[in-house]
Amino acid sequence: MKYLIKARIEIDGKVDKHDVIGAIFGQTEGLLGQEFDLEDLQEKDKIGRMQVDLKQVGSKTVGSIQLPSNLDRVETAVLAAMLEVIDRVGPYAARVVVEDIKDLRTEKLKIIIERAKEIIKKIRESEPDIKEVLRQVEGEVERAPRVIEYGPEKLPAGPDVEGADTVIVVEGRADVINLLKYGYTNVIAVEGAKESLPESVKRLAQNKKVILFVDGDRGGELIATSAIGQIKVDYVARAPKGREVEQLTGREIAKALSEMVPAEEFLKELRPPEQKPEQEVKEQKVEVKEEQKAEAKPLTVPEAEVPQEEEKPKPAEVTLALPKSVLGEVEKLKGTLEAVLLDSKWTEIGRVKVKDLFNAIQSLEQGKAFAVIFDGIITQRLVDLAAERGVTLLIGARMGTKLSYRPPNVRVLTFSDIT
Repeated sequence: MKYLIKARIEIDGKVDKHDVIGAIFGQTEGLLGQEFDLEDLQEKDKIGRMQVDLKQVGSKTVGSIQLPSNLDRVETAVLAAMLEVIDRVGPYAARVVVEDIKDLRTEKLKIIIERAKEIIKKIRESEPDIKEVLRQVEGEVERAPRVIEYGPEKLPAGPDVEGADTVIVVEGRADVINLLKYGYTNVIAVEGAKESLPESVKRLAQNKKVILFVDGDRGGELIATSAIGQIKVDYVARAPKGREVEQLTGREIAKALSEMVPAEEFLKELRPPEQKPEQEVKEQKVEVKEEQKAEAKPLTVPEAEVPQEEEKPKPAEVTLALPKSVLGEVEKLKGTLEAVLLDSKWTEIGRVKVKDLFNAIQSLEQGKAFAVIFDGIITQRLVDLAAERGVTLLIGARMGTKLSYRPPNVRVLTFSDIT
């Protein structure tokens, strides 16, 4: 946040924090249009969480209001002035006065400057002794873990391969040396064994989590496929395309291991599309009863969202039929910041404010709501909750950030998709 609005509030009666916050949101709603709607600004992370501190003084309530702002300087000033229109909290008269608007960046800069002064003093006090630095580096190199010979096959390995609960299996000795250099001591090489893995590796894999780390070429894929068929492999990591594990830097090794995938997923990626089992291909449908189809408006869904059958090619598109009543509900909701919950017969079972929608869905019985239409932003958190509570269709005013995951049992649409 860039700024912090600080205001003082005085109320001619006894109230609580939520009364003050409710009064602020309620009395400013629509005052300066949608652009300065506090709920909308919070959803877009343009303002932060409002903090209200109150105390009772006789028959009155006095306190402070703090509101972080990520708007520019002029917009923040308008927002601060808007707070001063609050004239009632519950049944009591109230007065709000803005006392200060702090530039948080300036405050942080002061802290940085003071800390930098402390750091420069320490640098001046301790000039580096280059001979001591070289001696320490040399000692660290001498203490670096060395390759050991493991099992009767004398396989190249790291010193912790036996005691660690996870083992990294690589192809050759050079790979082991490179990983040891960057601190990976639970590593062992199969030494080019492609058809039959060494018995020592098979024994290790029985009681440990196994990460198979292969080169980024066709040879690496073949070794991985063969190994998965012989031992229990939990994850597969690959070097960047065309690179070998022995060539990687420490950062590249860490990145490759962070992007490892389950062995089953690795095999699926290698399998040509026409060889995928039928059970992996599922058609996405939203069923509409016969009596609803006559008054329904067809909606085209892009081909990328519709998995294809193996032997019977599907059309490039499927249609989702929405009753005219639903389309009309979308038009009514625009600009209201409200949400409507519908059952499988498209009958309304609830209507709430968008700010209360998450709690409303969370409190529903599993599968009770078939569709949710709301004048708000579709977020990953809301989509995940819809999938959890059995909501089949989610229609929002617009998308927030791009969804990282779309559950297969939830269809997600925006107002612009259907109007």
